[in-house]
Amino acid sequence: MFTGIVAGTGKISSISGDNVIRFVIDFASVSTDGLVTGASVSVDGVCLTVVEIHPSKISFDAIPETLEKTTLGSKKVGDSVNLERALKMGDELGGHLLSGHIIGMGKISNRIEGEENLDLMIDCSEKIIKFVQEKGYIAIDGISLTIGDVQQDSFALHLIPETISLTTIGSKRIGDTVNIEIDSMTQTIVSTVERILEARS
Repeated sequence: MFTGIVAGTGKISSISGDNVIRFVIDFASVSTDGLVTGASVSVDGVCLTVVEIHPSKISFDAIPETLEKTTLGSKKVGDSVNLERALKMGDELGGHLLSGHIIGMGKISNRIEGEENLDLMIDCSEKIIKFVQEKGYIAIDGISLTIGDVQQDSFALHLIPETISLTTIGSKRIGDTVNIEIDSMTQTIVSTVERILEARS
């Protein structure tokens, strides 16, 4: 489990493989103390398993389904990604509980940058927008954020300086895609209500 409180960013130092793709990520700005093979790490919101450790260079494997359904499939060497180590018992829960299971991708359709803030509009599919509610929680590239205004097929995000400085979201441009995770409780409630209404009709 994760909280959506990103520890920092890492840089992809190599990508290899044909079917299963291996990503090697430089954790230079994120602590690897106590990290072991088999541990889970959120990489841009995607839960990946550590397969090799070489000081600050950490390796992960991604299967075709992960590459197809997340932004990892379009990553290149040199790209930066958000990193969060798995939640430990007793850790402070500063964001909201996340599993690292991406529900789908969204696309940035508008960007308004102020002196110390950044507003983004994210377009997403009908499959996703039904779970999105104003003032609710959402994870974008692994970052726990509060949802702003919600439209028919898009929603707004209002970002503070701390989030902009510690994550990759400040570098996103119009047309860029992002990973989206909806908290499991919201998914369960909406899906249950849909089933009840369908049964009654």
